[in-house]
Amino acid sequence: MSYSTSEYRVLNPVHEQVVRIAQTDTDRRDLFLCHAWGDRQSSALEFYNILTGLDVKVWFSEKDVPLGTPLMRQIDKGLRNSRAGIVLVTPALLKSLDAEGIAEKELSVLLSSGRVIPIFHDTTHAALVDVSPMLASHAGLATADYPSLEVVALKIADTVLLDV
Repeated sequence: MSYSTSEYRVLNPVHEQVVRIAQTDTDRRDLFLCHAWGDRQSSALEFYNILTGLDVKVWFSEKDVPLGTPLMRQIDKGLRNSRAGIVLVTPALLKSLDAEGIAEKELSVLLSSGRVIPIFHDTTHAALVDVSPMLASHAGLATADYPSLEVVALKIADTVLLDV
């Protein structure tokens, strides 16, 4: 996999932290997928399926919260047991963050970890700045800059999959 200089600057800091965590804790998921409720059966599910098809272990609420269990507690465990997080920034997520929904709580934890990569899908960095300047301050990838969501997923997979 080849990277442009800007892609390297975006992904390498997260990769370095993931490597450090993986060396001490091998029982974690590779990624926590933060997304809007409205995207759970569309773009978030598509991104999850692509990533898991690349052997990335992804915590995704639609797959990892058993029926009858407390949602927030399961999310808390998912955040704790993931090496890094990706935030699927879509118009639905921007609305959710503005309304201070569950994704806003997930985002707060991911931002404090320093291991977060925003993925812009059907929206722009400028739109995110208006809603979450802190997330916007993290370098990310925009799906519009790539031929497909699969190419973005390959870049993410290459960043978090390790041979340690």
